Amino acid sequence: MKMADQSAVIISDTTLRDGEQTPGVVFSRKEKKKIAKMLDAIGVQELECGIPAMSKEEQRTVRELVELGLNTRLMTWNRALISDITASIEAGVAAVDISLSVSDIHINTKLKKSRHWVKQQLKTALAFAKRHNLYVSVGGEDSSRADHNFLLELIAIAEQEGADRFRYCDTLGILNPLSMFSKIEQLAAATSLDIEVHPHNDLGMATANAIAGISAGARVVSTTINGLGERAGNSALEEVVMALKHSCDIDPGIDTRQFAHISRYVAKASSRPLPAAKAVVGESVFSHESGLHTDGILKNPLNYEGFSPSEVGMQRHLVLGKHSGRHGLKHRMKKLNIETRNIDLDLVLQQVRDLSNQYKRALNDQDLLLLCRSV
Repeated sequence: MKMADQSAVIISDTTLRDGEQTPGVVFSRKEKKKIAKMLDAIGVQELECGIPAMSKEEQRTVRELVELGLNTRLMTWNRALISDITASIEAGVAAVDISLSVSDIHINTKLKKSRHWVKQQLKTALAFAKRHNLYVSVGGEDSSRADHNFLLELIAIAEQEGADRFRYCDTLGILNPLSMFSKIEQLAAATSLDIEVHPHNDLGMATANAIAGISAGARVVSTTINGLGERAGNSALEEVVMALKHSCDIDPGIDTRQFAHISRYVAKASSRPLPAAKAVVGESVFSHESGLHTDGILKNPLNYEGFSPSEVGMQRHLVLGKHSGRHGLKHRMKKLNIETRNIDLDLVLQQVRDLSNQYKRALNDQDLLLLCRSV
């Protein structure tokens, strides 16, 4: 297996562009600036921050992001049109993604053009961007459904015309990790350009496909906070980074301790509540109820936690409910300064389970205090 060099993996977050393309999501300029500053502060190396060609308002927003003087590289999304790239230049960015539809179904039925036309568009747009000394990522929209040999032709043109990388987009999220690995491995072997993977989550495999792409030789991975994005979303920043660290032994240099804080801010700003079971930053991730699991956690958290909750800015919760055991109950009572010597723990435990069944939820501290006063 070809694994990307640890020091080489770049996180390119597109919350401010693809994340905002989530149906119904709108970030204010103030929110965009705060999100950008938070991502910059934790070491995210690149932010795709908007589409200047969309409007003068968007152009002004990108300009204000540039004026923040962040350490991260700011990139904008553009069609392969000189007018789009000009709008990005006027917004002040030094890096652009030039996007082209590369699958035959897109070329024939959406653009109603030909492969030859796509190649000419790439040459014209890329030459213009490089004349203006821009860092250029060539984005292959719907790469996962494109003809492999045509992709190789486009990548060869991109390399010849001075592009810096090629973005491989699984636009419909149709790949699985095995197919992603195979396709990226072939492309990486055929070019000296950096390869970026841009997975979507339509089949629930965006994070797995992101990791597969990096494992196959891609250097750049595209993410969004909380996995925001069109339809089912993109690969989630927090999931990809933690998977790289704990599943692949690759540390991309991100300060993960702010993940929970950033995740909750973006959830509020996007009006997309965070599911309790959301991987890495959901409230349930470090919550334990089962008697067996709670006992194991109390003896050594590594028994049932792959990484410490503090690593992502979270806290552990031992939940009292239908499946709780004596050790979890005693621990919770101790935290509430409830004296246990004269209390029948087995009786209290049974009542905890009965009440949890009755309420159809876990018991909170007030429930337990009232219960202990009644026995």
